[in-house]
Amino acid sequence: MRPTSRTDRLVMGDFSRPDGARHPHHPQSYEITDPAEAAEVRAVRELGRRLAAEAGEYLFDCSCGDDDGTRHPTPESGRLLDPLSPEGIPARHRARWAAAAPGALRQYAEALASGTEEPAPPAGVPLSVAFGWLGAVRQEPRDAAWLLAERAPMRLLAGAATAELAWAVRESDRAGLEGAVRFFAGEEFTTRHPKRRRVPDTARDLLLRHARSHRPADLAVLERRLLRAPEDRIRRS
Repeated sequence: MRPTSRTDRLVMGDFSRPDGARHPHHPQSYEITDPAEAAEVRAVRELGRRLAAEAGEYLFDCSCGDDDGTRHPTPESGRLLDPLSPEGIPARHRARWAAAAPGALRQYAEALASGTEEPAPPAGVPLSVAFGWLGAVRQEPRDAAWLLAERAPMRLLAGAATAELAWAVRESDRAGLEGAVRFFAGEEFTTRHPKRRRVPDTARDLLLRHARSHRPADLAVLERRLLRAPEDRIRRS
C-alpha cells in the first residue's frame, strides 16, 4: 500500500445538519486519507461550487485552506459528509473500525458506531482484551472513528476496580501492555482517589518495564502516579 500523500489528506470540520441532530461520538474534526474518498469529497465540492456559480452566488478564495464541503451544500454533499448518513464517509470509517474490533467486543463497538450513547458493556470479557484493543489504536490517521477508537476501550477500563485492572496487566501480551500503559498514564486512571491508585508490585513492574522500553515519554508519569500497594494480594477468583 502506497503511503498517503498530503494532497490526498483532507481535514474535515463537523457537518451541521439543518435539524441539529448529531452523532454522539462524532469528532469536531477528522481526516480523510483514502484517495478514493478524498476524490469523492472534491467532486461534491466542485459540484456545489458550480451550482452556486450558476445561481449567481459570489464565490471567493479562502486563505485558510479548503472548505469542508458545507459552504455550498448539495444533496450529494449531505449524503457523503453527514455523520448520521449510513452512506456517508463518517459511517464508513466507523464501520471499518467496528469490524476490526476484537470479536468479543464487536457488538459493543457496533453499538457505539451506530450512535448508541451509552451501550451496556459486554459481560464476561477479560479486561486484558480491552487493554489489547486500546494498544492497537494508532495515533494516525485521525479519521471519523478515531474518537471512538480511543474512547471505547477507555470506557470499558475506567469503571473497573484497580485490583482487576492489575490482574489484567498480568494476562496481557505486548499489545495489551501498550494499552495498559496508555490507560494507567491517562486521566481515566490518574484522577482516581489515591487509595484506588495503589497497584501491586507485579503489575507495577510490568507496566514500568514496558514503558521504559516502548513508551519512555510515559515513564515519569507512571512512576509518579502508580502508588505501591502494601503487598501483592491479587488472587484469581
